[in-house]
Amino acid sequence: MSDEAKLRVLVIAEAANPEWTSVPLIGWSHSKALRGVCNAHLVTQIRNREAISRAGWREGEDFSVIDSEKIIAPLYRFATFLRGGKNLGWTITTALASIGYPYFEYLCWKKFKTRLKNGEFDVVHRVTPVSPTAPSILASKLKNIDVPFVVGPLNGGVAWPPEFRDLQHKEREWLSHVRNFYKLIPGYRSLRKNASCIIAGSMATKADMPEYTQNRLLYLPENAIDPSRFSLKNQSQYELPLKAAFVGRLVPYKGADIAIDAMVDLCRQGKMEYDIYGSGPEEQSLRAKVVELNLEHAIRVHGFVPNEELQNRLVQADLLVFPSIREFGGGVVLEAMALGVVPVIADYAGPAELVSGESGYLVAMGNRHQLVSNLRETLQAIVANTEALPKLRQACIDKIAKYYTWQRKAEQLLDVYRWVVGLAPRPDFNRPFSDEHAGR
Repeated sequence: MSDEAKLRVLVIAEAANPEWTSVPLIGWSHSKALRGVCNAHLVTQIRNREAISRAGWREGEDFSVIDSEKIIAPLYRFATFLRGGKNLGWTITTALASIGYPYFEYLCWKKFKTRLKNGEFDVVHRVTPVSPTAPSILASKLKNIDVPFVVGPLNGGVAWPPEFRDLQHKEREWLSHVRNFYKLIPGYRSLRKNASCIIAGSMATKADMPEYTQNRLLYLPENAIDPSRFSLKNQSQYELPLKAAFVGRLVPYKGADIAIDAMVDLCRQGKMEYDIYGSGPEEQSLRAKVVELNLEHAIRVHGFVPNEELQNRLVQADLLVFPSIREFGGGVVLEAMALGVVPVIADYAGPAELVSGESGYLVAMGNRHQLVSNLRETLQAIVANTEALPKLRQACIDKIAKYYTWQRKAEQLLDVYRWVVGLAPRPDFNRPFSDEHAGR
């Protein structure tokens, strides 16, 4: 293979959908961006077919679909039953999906094995599932035919803070207590043993990888920004009341109620307002809380806001106050930063790897009372020193442009591909990303 030739990459993303959010949008965004740097062909689950076709991609030429519904659909219905709905107990869904996922890879191998053996693809990259619990039957098969297999970014396994066990149970995350059972699933060890490169999307996931993977392990967060979706920029003069916002599912661990408790005094003093965008099982209790506090004039629970409207709403905020106590990735934090909305986050897990003191505010963790107190002090300090916000705003915008666009992500992944096929040295991404300097 010449150094100039575009690499041919088979991108496996069981979840990849331009019209959905969360992991399906991550899978789609990776796949779309990769087409700009290599000859990428997407393989995805059949439920994504219509949305991808509406995006202008041609089935057979640009993407292929795998029909694994006879296994996946019953497992999804069973997981929804165990969770008591669609908004709680994500660990249950992930666990059952990991059990059913090997069937998808089996069908992938059945469909593409001849083309792979004939050398039609230089690299296979599994982008989704994102969960590190998902096993792989492809890893060993690809190693046997000398086709490099890249997996990730993988992200998950963030421990519940011990101070918030009550929220763990409220979220129906009882399976988290026995999460190591997934290591018994066939294909778990094979992925780690046979993959050419494993990309960890968080430091927690990286730390959880076995020692024997270290020479093939890289760190690269899975989230990024589409500049066309987040093109506006905050123009605030930071006059009081400061405008704060929350974006996300309204579930216990996201911490919208913690934010409300922390800013009650500021709202009553006319120094802060809070707009909450999202839906979920906590929506009605949050509305009731605002009424009980007599703060309807300052705190507004808007409910679900379509993606196409979110940018126009969020860019009007000065701050993203998002004290989630167990966030894997924190894509909403990047979205806010892209708009110049300064993040205020709990110093724990995913968001804390995206934000530094030069681009936002990290609030020390503790039990609920301590977190509320620490967040209250931080918000009061921000209100007392709004002169610091313009510099933080610009740092947010610069950081996103430097590290966190999908184009930049695709360039970073191309470095990985060139490494695993022997065209370049192992990339050094200098992670976690700093505000002061860039690295590739």
